[in-house]
Amino acid sequence: MSLGVPSSDDGSAPDLAAIVSALDDDGCREIVTVLEEPLTAQELAGRIGLPLSTTYRKLDRLTEAGLVTETVGVRSGSHHKSRYVADFERVSIGIGDDGDFDVDLERSKDRSVGIWSEIQREF
Repeated sequence: MSLGVPSSDDGSAPDLAAIVSALDDDGCREIVTVLEEPLTAQELAGRIGLPLSTTYRKLDRLTEAGLVTETVGVRSGSHHKSRYVADFERVSIGIGDDGDFDVDLERSKDRSVGIWSEIQREF
């Protein structure tokens, strides 16, 4: 049985294995629940009580799965500061007519990621 997947709302095909693996991880799930607004990795680590290195690894997994988006802003002195935000409302997994697993990643309706990206570019 293959892992064929339909397109998500943004047109890219979500990776079923990456999504399931990320959501199976307690720390990743905790990060997603905290990301109601863009936060830095350091802010996230402090809120959920994970070491910063572990927080970065989990953010990488979530980003690769398409569940979290990284936005980069410029601070004074031209230093870049990344912030992360959850970028989905729902993940649905089912079996399609062809017998393959299908995953549908429903993106956030308010598209706050886009709004936050635009704000970050202004600074």
